[in-house]
Amino acid sequence: MPSAGDGQVWIYHERQDAQLCGQHALNNLVQACTFSAGMLAEIAQQLDQMELNFMSQNDEGGTSSRDYIRRVAEGSGNVDASGNFSIEVLRSALMTQNNLSLPNIRQEGVLDAKDITEIEGFICNRESHWFAIRKINGRYWNLNSTKERPEQISHFRLAAEIEGLQQSGYSVFCVEDALPPPCTTSEGRERGLPQYWWREDDLVSSKTDAITGATDPWRNVGSGMRLDGKAAGGETNTQPNLENLTEEEMLQMAVEASMMQNDKKEDKPVKEVKLEPEPGAGAAGAVRIQFRLPDGSRVVRRFLDSELVAVLYAFVEDRCPGNGKKLELRAGFPPADLFSQREETIETAKLRGESIQSRYV
Repeated sequence: MPSAGDGQVWIYHERQDAQLCGQHALNNLVQACTFSAGMLAEIAQQLDQMELNFMSQNDEGGTSSRDYIRRVAEGSGNVDASGNFSIEVLRSALMTQNNLSLPNIRQEGVLDAKDITEIEGFICNRESHWFAIRKINGRYWNLNSTKERPEQISHFRLAAEIEGLQQSGYSVFCVEDALPPPCTTSEGRERGLPQYWWREDDLVSSKTDAITGATDPWRNVGSGMRLDGKAAGGETNTQPNLENLTEEEMLQMAVEASMMQNDKKEDKPVKEVKLEPEPGAGAAGAVRIQFRLPDGSRVVRRFLDSELVAVLYAFVEDRCPGNGKKLELRAGFPPADLFSQREETIETAKLRGESIQSRYV
């Protein structure tokens, strides 16, 4: 049976207060919370290693050559300390997750015999700032994460807008192939944080009180909640909710978690946990977490935010048995070991929507 609100188009617009605009630009482009800082940091690390491996093959001393030593001393060429990622990281991430290329719009052949309004999406970059422009339901939207809300760009103005960006120093990259379709169901909004979804009709009509996923009166239908915010049995829902946090607060929490010195804490036994069945898409407290499993594959699964982090270890071990080896899980930017947080809840550990890297050591 279709959910309440099906058919209404929703626009996903992540906002930022820090330097993770590359991550937000990609998520706004694909209209989902697909890319995390941890995932992009992992790609940056892989690209750095590939570059170093290539440079070590030179005929001027290999790893002892001046160029190699200077490259190592410079640090990463694909991510800086503030979380600003290179175009190569964004390209690699988009190709890996969506099988989409990201050429420069000025590259030969990109616009040959093609009008710019035939392009579905753009990524724009100047210095350390990235943002997306995306066609959704036949309309173009500026999804710059520094803006309060998505801003419509008419087809007539699109060419002038892109040209103006280039003249002001922006490099413009584009997606020539089909992007993921827009969100038209309440279930579809599960792929992003509620406060970042905007109802298209309200944006088009320039409503000052435009409805977002967080204020949508239908958002709790089917999850055991009444429209007045109380549980179906009449009691008030007092469960903590991360959806009201600002981007700055969530980033600060991620930074604090990533800077924890886990090696100062001694290993201690953790009570055995049971891997429960995956909660439904409309379940209260359900969160999505993406895993890169030890075998290299990727999988997304829902958990309840009240479950322990230890359940994530149980899930990975169930999908990829380690035959007695120690499992290591890392998340955040820079990726931090989750071992010392096993007895915290997923909510407390701030793992909602995270990408977790796993391996056996």
